[in-house]
Amino acid sequence: MTALPTPAVWTAPGEGLWARNFRLGEWLPDPMTPLFEDWLLHRIETGYLDGMEDDIQVRVSFRYGAVNGWYYNAPPIPSPRIVAPLIVRSRGRLPWFLFNVLFRVSSNPTAAHRAVLKGLELKWRHQLLPDYRELVRNAEQEVDTASPARHIELVDAIVRQAGIYLWSLAVVGGSAWKMEAALARLWQKHLAASLTDTPAGRLGHQALLRGLTSTGLTRSSAPPSESAVYSLDWYHPTFGEAGIRSPETASTTAGKEALDAQRKAAEAAAREVLLDSPRVLTRFDSLVTMAQYYAALREEQSLYLTLGWPVLRRCAKRLGENLAAAGAIEDPQDIHFLHLGEVMNPSADYRELVGSRRATWEMQRRLDAPLIIGEPGRFGADPVAGAVDVARTTHEVPAGAIVGHPASTGRATGRVRVMSGLEEFDSFLDGEILVARSTAPAWTPLFARAAAVVTDGGTLAAHASLVAREYGIPAVVGTGNATRLLKTGQRVTVDGGAGYVVAAE
Repeated sequence: MTALPTPAVWTAPGEGLWARNFRLGEWLPDPMTPLFEDWLLHRIETGYLDGMEDDIQVRVSFRYGAVNGWYYNAPPIPSPRIVAPLIVRSRGRLPWFLFNVLFRVSSNPTAAHRAVLKGLELKWRHQLLPDYRELVRNAEQEVDTASPARHIELVDAIVRQAGIYLWSLAVVGGSAWKMEAALARLWQKHLAASLTDTPAGRLGHQALLRGLTSTGLTRSSAPPSESAVYSLDWYHPTFGEAGIRSPETASTTAGKEALDAQRKAAEAAAREVLLDSPRVLTRFDSLVTMAQYYAALREEQSLYLTLGWPVLRRCAKRLGENLAAAGAIEDPQDIHFLHLGEVMNPSADYRELVGSRRATWEMQRRLDAPLIIGEPGRFGADPVAGAVDVARTTHEVPAGAIVGHPASTGRATGRVRVMSGLEEFDSFLDGEILVARSTAPAWTPLFARAAAVVTDGGTLAAHASLVAREYGIPAVVGTGNATRLLKTGQRVTVDGGAGYVVAAE
């Protein structure tokens, strides 16, 4: 494909609804480069299934594919013919596992935590993360002297381990938004009316989730590691490779103390309202404890997903240098516009092919990729729509507003700074509204300086959502195309509780 239809056609790869900001999609803010799509994407997905099989003895594949270069995925379509053999193969563990991670997690999260999730968290801390670190350390020692064949083996091994890690992040950290949805429903039913005119009431249930830091391993607000990324697509440099210095910020101790006090005051106000309803109060305490813990845990897990990306980039560079030396490509970076089979055949001339594919990719980057495509089927409803709806502090939206997910409550007015990558960090000014396709741990230093955050992709449990709450700034995610509709320098108001962005008067 050397050109895209105008306008682009967004046809789902299969039945049901397909999302681009779920699972891997949150980590892919741009269309995929050919080498990532042909090689790393499939290895990550295979590792994901390996992690699943290790925990529940079966492999249940999510459907995934590229539409105009953009990653989309959809859940598997269940049927008795498929499910029955899986239950047998899992020795009965599959129904128990799904009951806890899909249903019980939002009805009785404490029970789900004890039954399944706590064990998976401990496995992540004491096995998956140490194994990943050791694999990366060993690869770093040989990457500069390895043969092309060995580079390919190293990439395969690291990316498979990242896929296994992603499985843990999806199940354990991914429980955060389900628990938050349960907390939001309780708030709306039992607390919203009584707290309407209070500070906690104006902030909504997210007052209970502000100012949180991690569960103990590493604070998400710490400077990004060298392996932090803009995108999982290894075409883009890591935080360390980009040579970015973390922006200097004033001490946030006072701000952190204020948010802690605000969160504790909201908890106290809610408990006072529920004093005469002991059963509801017990449920409230359980939901708050679990929602806070898993919100922090989700961000903590995400910090280490890309541990292997610096060495992956070095492997790609070595392979690219080998191809460039053979005359197959002009520049080592051109390797990202090849397929794996082409990388393994350096005797061909790929220069014209690289130019064509790069031009196509650049065109795809300019597209407004919808967050959802396809038609809802019997089991194809948007899995997060209900959680988003109940999280809104109000459904009244001004005319002309850009609407997204209410990710972090509060209101802020400021000037927009649309950012497309790590190389633009130095241009960001204190008090601006950070607008990006999505954010990952590499973006965290900007949150201390931003008045608010707006992203095209993301969900209630996305990086932008959780870190914005940690800093107590408004955030609206999942807007679809805010980076296209907003312009740098434009003055806007962000309402993170209602989930919209509107031009400021």
